[in-house]
Amino acid sequence: MKQIDWKAAPSPSFVVDERLLKRNWEILKSVQDRTGCDILLALKGFSMWSTFPLARNYLAGITSSSLFEARLGFEEFGKEVHAYAPAYAEHEIDEYLTYVDHIVFNSFDQLNKYKEKVLNHEKNISIGLRVNPGYSEVETPLYDPCYINSRLGIPFESFRPDELDGVEGIHFHAMCEQGSDVLERILVHFEEKYGQYLHQMKWVNFGGGHHITREDYDVELLVQLINRIQDTYDVKVILEPGEACALNTGYLVATVLDTIKNGMDLAILDTSATCHMPDTLEMPYRPMIIGSGMPNEKKYTYRLGGMTCLAGDVIGDYSFDEPLKPGDRLVFTDMAHYTMVKTHMFNGVNLPSICLYNEEEGMKVIRTFHYEDYRNRLS
Repeated sequence: MKQIDWKAAPSPSFVVDERLLKRNWEILKSVQDRTGCDILLALKGFSMWSTFPLARNYLAGITSSSLFEARLGFEEFGKEVHAYAPAYAEHEIDEYLTYVDHIVFNSFDQLNKYKEKVLNHEKNISIGLRVNPGYSEVETPLYDPCYINSRLGIPFESFRPDELDGVEGIHFHAMCEQGSDVLERILVHFEEKYGQYLHQMKWVNFGGGHHITREDYDVELLVQLINRIQDTYDVKVILEPGEACALNTGYLVATVLDTIKNGMDLAILDTSATCHMPDTLEMPYRPMIIGSGMPNEKKYTYRLGGMTCLAGDVIGDYSFDEPLKPGDRLVFTDMAHYTMVKTHMFNGVNLPSICLYNEEEGMKVIRTFHYEDYRNRLS
């Protein structure tokens, strides 16, 4: 595979490698082909709509968590549009229904509030309910949909079987970047509680968090689990991974602006943890840098920080074979999913450009941002 010339990208910029996207999407399509399930692109994880014409060849559609995501999927993807939100605002629901093919409600009260509107719509919109299986293995509470007192999904003690009229599907989400072995254990708890109601459904949605395209993921087990559920309950299985679609397909190219010393060597970059890669602070998550090592693994160790005035705008500690100097390019890996969708302009810091790379056309700058993008978000 031809190496990317990082000097061809603006700095800072997100660079998504189209070759790696195709590799991921081919894996996902193979699961669909072998099981008949539907795999959706979750826009909350990856919504680079310039890649949608390619994604359409592999995936069944998109899933959205907001009105704007639903509209983006409807206008730019052009296949099935699914929606789930913890609650739908009354002033948005009519527009929502013009975009979606599936809509999942988070409570029976929301279902009953909008059910007749959905059933009487000119489109044939399938209704689902999100349930909480009461079991998960997510270690970070911020990303655990089933954490104690979670607002996501109907807990079993609040489930109302006598109010399922018009409901065609059940949705659950209990994973975060995990393998099919975790899904197998979750299904034990899910079926114990809700299996009896699946017999009257048309579909079941396994939600997201499936790391299907990770190198050590057990795809064979996933296929077995999907086929078993579909055969047992005569339903179609739906999955909606965000990270698996774009896992290990993108980079963030940055430049060293200055190096200073305060007890250790520090480097200031033209990117920012808080603005451009907030998962490094939220998860927390340590992105890899091509050619770098862990602290003290290589000869020169630096703490890398962003260009905002936030004291905690620190990406992490990295070591290098040579001293860093202004102008050096650093390339962070796995910077496609949950990056562009989370960026913001705190401190008036500009957003990275967005680029797409393939061997036929080389580096293509898809989007650059300017002062007007910052100004127009404010009042």
